[in-house]
Amino acid sequence: MARAAAALVLLAAALAAPACLVRHRTVPGPGKVENRPLLTASKDELIARIHQVSDPVQSFNMRADMSPSTGALYGGELTDYATVRAYVLFRRPDQIRVIGLDPVVHSKTIFDMISLGSLFKVYIPSRNVLYLGNNDAPPSSKNKLENLRPAAFLTSLVIAPPSPSDHTVLEDDTDETKAVYIVFMLQEDRGQLRLARAVYFDRYTLSIARQKTFDESGGVISETRYSDWKDYDRISYPSTVVIRRPKDGYEVTIAVVSVRFNPADLGDPQFVFDQPQGAKLIEIK
Repeated sequence: MARAAAALVLLAAALAAPACLVRHRTVPGPGKVENRPLLTASKDELIARIHQVSDPVQSFNMRADMSPSTGALYGGELTDYATVRAYVLFRRPDQIRVIGLDPVVHSKTIFDMISLGSLFKVYIPSRNVLYLGNNDAPPSSKNKLENLRPAAFLTSLVIAPPSPSDHTVLEDDTDETKAVYIVFMLQEDRGQLRLARAVYFDRYTLSIARQKTFDESGGVISETRYSDWKDYDRISYPSTVVIRRPKDGYEVTIAVVSVRFNPADLGDPQFVFDQPQGAKLIEIK
């Protein structure tokens, strides 16, 4: 009883302390960093927005400027390389081809890469070398740019909705510094749930701002940022895409110059990639 009484006396003394011992401060409200009203949406409404940007796209032919960088993406030194003009061809479900042109001689191809299902091919004309392997093959070159895989572009340039087998969870990650919704997609793996992908929505516009993919241990495979969404043939698409692959040690900034969705002239011939005559074949396993 004596201890309780002493504690009450100390509490009363603290409450009666001079005002100089008390400090007041103002904390911005959620999302107030941009001083704009926040938009609200349910998980189903956000997933519907993914379908809105994904479902109309069966194929595309894109012309873009690509600016690659290599190094430690999450803290360290980066090396920036010259911007190249590139063409990206995509056709559902999983065919993509990326052709890069010389930054000086635009008629000269410096790389040609294609992914068809689980296989990829990358041709480097200056070395007359053709790389062939599975998309999940680990990077093997000390030159980080040679570890570029067409599947990395496929993962980032096509924002897929959750699959029927995915478990989805919504987080409202809003505080005084940021305002985003995150839709997490979890998959069952040997009886356990694991995080496979996350799509971020800007709460000021409800546009998709970011996408992450994860490996089995929760490490980030790919982080892609989307900005400057525009309407192309009545289809909404980001005009700036930044692909970051921290494990592979590179990032590519893509500035869309033009894009045609569902073009009638995009067919099988554009996705045929035979071994060039005399080219050295290197299989990556």
